[in-house]
Amino acid sequence: MGIIYNVTVKVENSIADDWLKWLMQEHGPQIIATNCFKKFTALKLLEQDDAEGVTYAVQYFADNMQNYERYLAEFADHFRLESINKWGQKFITFRTLMQVMH
Repeated sequence: MGIIYNVTVKVENSIADDWLKWLMQEHGPQIIATNCFKKFTALKLLEQDDAEGVTYAVQYFADNMQNYERYLAEFADHFRLESINKWGQKFITFRTLMQVMH
């Protein structure tokens, strides 16, 4: 069964549009280019209080746990630092790992 690495991100309204464009055109494709994940998708959470920002769930799909672990070992720190350098403290993240059951 596959693995989904889910990154929930609350992005301040002041950068929300630029952040989403960056995610879809740069950040997400660069993570896919590591070959640890086969695809990604971005979802906007609805029925949330967006007064302080927009919340997205970004899901990266891996074929197996080994690919996810390779991402953590070889690439995760680089991409997290890159995000902080670009957007500073204007976003917060919450990460979860899920196994596809069906």
